[in-house]
Amino acid sequence: MAFPEGFLWGGATAANQCEGGYDEGGRGLANVDVIPHGPERRLVTAGLRKMLDFEDGYYYPAKVGIDMYHRYKEDIALFAEMGFKTYRLSIGWTRIFPQGDEDEPNEEGLAFYEDLFRECKKHGIEPLVTITHFDCPIHLIKEYGGWRSRKLIDFYKKLVTVLFTRYKGLVKYWLTFNEINMILHLPFMGAGIVFEEGEDHEAAEYLAAHNELVASAWATKIAHEIDPEMKIGCMLAAGTYYPYSCRPEDVRAAQLANQENYFFVDVQSRGRYPGYALKELERRGIDIGMTDEDRQILAENTVDFISFSYYSTRCSAGEGSDAERTEGNAFAGAKNPYLKASQWGWAIDPLGFRITLNDLWDRYQKPLFVVENGLGAKDEVNPDGTIDDDYRIDYLRQHIEAMRDAITEDGVEMLGYTTWGPIDLVSAGTGEMSKRYGFIYVDRDDAGEGTLARSKKKSFYWYKKVIATNGADLA
Repeated sequence: MAFPEGFLWGGATAANQCEGGYDEGGRGLANVDVIPHGPERRLVTAGLRKMLDFEDGYYYPAKVGIDMYHRYKEDIALFAEMGFKTYRLSIGWTRIFPQGDEDEPNEEGLAFYEDLFRECKKHGIEPLVTITHFDCPIHLIKEYGGWRSRKLIDFYKKLVTVLFTRYKGLVKYWLTFNEINMILHLPFMGAGIVFEEGEDHEAAEYLAAHNELVASAWATKIAHEIDPEMKIGCMLAAGTYYPYSCRPEDVRAAQLANQENYFFVDVQSRGRYPGYALKELERRGIDIGMTDEDRQILAENTVDFISFSYYSTRCSAGEGSDAERTEGNAFAGAKNPYLKASQWGWAIDPLGFRITLNDLWDRYQKPLFVVENGLGAKDEVNPDGTIDDDYRIDYLRQHIEAMRDAITEDGVEMLGYTTWGPIDLVSAGTGEMSKRYGFIYVDRDDAGEGTLARSKKKSFYWYKKVIATNGADLA
């Protein structure tokens, strides 16, 4: 058997990229709401351009997303038609605590997600829930400076206590922070950080990272106390760094890049800061505010499984290299001359997926859950309304084959696989709708025009067959 019995096939979305309804149901404003489409998007997500409210002259795609707030039953029914075993989604923090620091949660928000989870269960779909997917209440940014402040640990503890209590028996699998390592690349998106003039950027990022790591460990502790059946995972933006060449400087550059990337999961999975990270913080003179209680919480509450996104590998070149540079997602690096790239310049590397799976399994020896993998591409709608997205099928087929080989030939232990995103949604990186990932087409364009009608692509029927055969039929 290629994939284990009970393997969790499905798809993944994020609240801020699909829900919409930004001002409905008592919801408050979040950082992800005020990230505009257009050339300033990257400056805002990187914390270099302060934008804490809607400004005239900008389009904010998260306001509506794909209107899943009103259409989730229709969308979950389509996921069920494909045979999903699991659906990864995220909680909008400001639906539960609109400001982030209230004493009591917003019942309307809690009821919305309860209805959504029950809709999943009705169709035999296991919810896989990200607590914080690039989501921080604007009030916490204005009042406390985002995740720079230790106060957010307590606000997060209150949030997770409410969630775990309310959804006990409904949700088994939880992820604490989406792509937690994104703090080092897009700190406003990852931690609600807007840099002050003259501020040490790295110090702010690592302080926020520490607070999120401590909050994640608290969440693991609280979950296991409320319901020992709950499984808590961390979530990493993964993709092994290759050395650009066998030149030792390039090999060392790749080693350092991998360490920076794995640092977060080293803490969440092993329960302590690795030596290389402590030395680096010491060299840079960064005080993360570690307390004895922090050390104990981290040590005693490691995650149950490792989840991650995989889109491509990366390439590192050391000093003195003439390697061409490339931008792939938020991660810049040397251009790998052996790989083709997507329409957005991301290297396509199925074998690198297998390598990454092995690297993570060898390093942590904890079950792996691939919670994002997919191809962003422009889709053309045929005159009869059909969409022939063979390029997406080819990409996913090759990556699923690589995952199968990692399981059957390499002995990697895996829980499941959710594609990003099973339905077209707003791109986190660019804010575009034209960068489509879905099996389901959504009629909406980059300017926010369109009916929002859903239709099935060719890949919809292909993925349905893959799930029905537990990965045996990939033709």
